[in-house]
Order: sequence, then structure tokens, then C-alpha cells
Amino acid sequence: MRICFVTQGEVGKFKEECTETYDLVLFGFNGLSEVSYEKELKGETSFFEEAALLSKATNATVVSGCITDTRGHKRKSAVVAERGRLIGVSDMLNVIDGSVNCGAALRVYDTKVGQMGVLVAEDLYFPDAIRALSLCGSEFIICPFGGVVDSIQKVLLRADAFCYGIPIFFCGNGYCMLADPFGNIAFESPSSPAIYEYRKVKEYHLIETRRRGFYRSGI
Repeated sequence: MRICFVTQGEVGKFKEECTETYDLVLFGFNGLSEVSYEKELKGETSFFEEAALLSKATNATVVSGCITDTRGHKRKSAVVAERGRLIGVSDMLNVIDGSVNCGAALRVYDTKVGQMGVLVAEDLYFPDAIRALSLCGSEFIICPFGGVVDSIQKVLLRADAFCYGIPIFFCGNGYCMLADPFGNIAFESPSSPAIYEYRKVKEYHLIETRRRGFYRSGI
């Protein structure tokens, strides 16, 4: 899988300058900034269209973080486009300190590059979200991130990828990382764009647990 992490610059500008094809193009929250659903529907803005057109131009699945505005209700979201069309928008579930509103549900996307789980921004801090995406069939998880990138994200990426046996692709403002199922940071870069060839690795183990209380002795 050929991945292009775009940690700086907007979707539209990248589309104008891009001359290559990829399997996955991942932006942080720089890609689309703030998107008003009302303005998109009225045709006053075309952020979603830009993402769709980029997916067609690069022959890639395109994911970008953004702030979506629904008549004043703002959420951290991730826009997913493929084959020249928008295929979905996922919202962040867990809001910290009430800076934005929370979303409704996690989603696994059936894409040309496989079953893709979408984790939005600070949902990275909540392991239950990664566990749910893993159990629901995700082959990998992508995480556009909009806050300050520091060492805690690297620790969480490694731990969650190892605990749930699933690679996690992270793209923040100015930095990107990829944690593999073995708990390693397989790739990281401050460059934009940063290109990485990822080979899918399935990580399965047979786990046995001995527990008491699951039998009833005869009388």
C-alpha cells in the first residue's frame, strides 16, 4: 500500500501540485480546515468536492480531518473520498473539555485498499474506540489529528497497535507516524508530503485463559 501523508497544506493545493498516484492519501486537519454543511449544500463552498476530485486524480482513497459546522454545532470530523466521490464523514466520539460537540458512531469503510477504520483526533486517547474498530473487521486504522503532536501520541499509537493487533496511521499538523501490530513505530516523518510503502501484515495469536466459575458441580 503506497501511502502519502500530507501534514501541511490544503487538499485543493495538493491536488493542483500532485503528479503521482497513491493507494491512500491522508491529511491532518490542515487539509480542509472548517466545513459548513449549509454552505456546501448551497454550493457556496466545495471542500468535499475537492477531496473527491483529489481521490480521482490520484486514484487513491483520500482522508482529511476537518471541523464540520452544522448550524453552529461544530465537530471534529474526518472526510473520506474515493473514486471521485465522497463516501462518508466520521465524527469524533469523545469530546475533552467541551471545545466541540461529540459525534454519534464509529465506522469501518469498505475501500479499495481494504477495511479501513476511522479514528478522529482525540478518540486516540480512548482505547475502547480502537478495540471496537478492530473487532468490527478493520484491517487498519487511520487517525487525522488536529492538536499539538508530542510524545504521548507515539506511546498511545504503539500501545494500541500492539494490544489490538492492528496498524494505525497517524497524520497531524507537521508530523506523521505509522505504528505496526508489533508495537513498533514503523515510520515517522516531519516532512510533507511523506511517502511510505506499507506491506499489510496480519497479526493473530491463539490466546487461552483459565477462569473460575464457569462450571457447576453435581450434587
